[in-house]
Amino acid sequence: MKFANRISNLPPYLFAELNKSVNARRMAGIDVINFGIGDPDVPPPSFILDSLSLEVHDPRNMAYPNYYGLPEMRRAIAEWYKGRFNVSLDPDHETLPLIGSKEGIANLATAMLDPGDIALVPSPGYPVYQLGTLLVDGVSYLMPCTEATDYLPDFDAIPPRIAEQARVLWLNYPNNPTGATVGLDFFKRAVEYAHRYDILIAHDNPYSDIYFDDYCPPSILQVDGAKEVAVEFNSLSKTYSMAGARIGMVVGNARVVEALGRVKSNIDSGVFTAVQCTAIKALTSDQSWIPQRNKIYERRRDVLVAALCKAELPVRKPKASLYLWGKVPQGFTAMEFAFHLLDEIGVFVTPGSGFGEYGEGHFRMSLTVADQQVDDAVQRLARLKL
Repeated sequence: MKFANRISNLPPYLFAELNKSVNARRMAGIDVINFGIGDPDVPPPSFILDSLSLEVHDPRNMAYPNYYGLPEMRRAIAEWYKGRFNVSLDPDHETLPLIGSKEGIANLATAMLDPGDIALVPSPGYPVYQLGTLLVDGVSYLMPCTEATDYLPDFDAIPPRIAEQARVLWLNYPNNPTGATVGLDFFKRAVEYAHRYDILIAHDNPYSDIYFDDYCPPSILQVDGAKEVAVEFNSLSKTYSMAGARIGMVVGNARVVEALGRVKSNIDSGVFTAVQCTAIKALTSDQSWIPQRNKIYERRRDVLVAALCKAELPVRKPKASLYLWGKVPQGFTAMEFAFHLLDEIGVFVTPGSGFGEYGEGHFRMSLTVADQQVDDAVQRLARLKL
């Protein structure tokens, strides 16, 4: 039996593999506090849960869903973008519901890349940007996003010959894993760059409504001319704590949205109708609970940043996203340090090397851990020996 070459080059998904190590220690009786995955622990408000329960019990929703999403869902996405970002979208041509944004991100490569085509991929970055490219035999050109560049890609450092061959440019702000944030001035530069080289910008924006202090994340589509060269992915996983429901969206350039929809209609059968109906409720109902939810994450951010700095593990204090990004101590690789924490004090963090070559020497810590466990982790960090 012979497998495709791309499978031999495809690594196991990072988080699935790391979870095996965490679960093995839990099975051995070790009390592990897992900061490894950004899986929201703050539940959605009751009206979302009540809606899902009601819709699941409607037998009509057990039929095949609409391939391109309910018209009401597409309208809800457009209305949400108008209210949240003041971005106008044609619901029938510039919006598309996804089975979570992850599958849309992976499938975009099928729509945009032929074998050998180049995607400009941030490093460190969400692994699926690179893995989706790999699955269609594309080539990832890594853009270092490090402390030296304030965790932004340096467009001027990309050789013109690479830019001229590139088909897709991946961006992600607020950023996973670094927590870096940007303003519209950065997006304007990105849009100008995309116009210059005829590149599609694929902006991944699932953390747009997890923000702190006086910062509020923008959408790239707020920039004039962005819809000519950009699409934006978003998700209800983080904003509405609906990660398991698997529903997201892509919006923006109509030709790209149509192409991705054509790929998806040949691969999947759309989003479960009960989930779409619940998503409509979430997107169109009172949003005033979100700032209060963000206060919970903000308190955890402040407590953990203080504890980590006291333990001589310096981290960035992010203005948005669900993650802290810190440096590992000298003498450790990122993976060694993650397992040192796990074995010494039962605290698990994600090694930065899992997010690409330029993540080595760092670790990521999620804020999606219950308050009591956060406080317990603070006590454990106080006795950590390096």
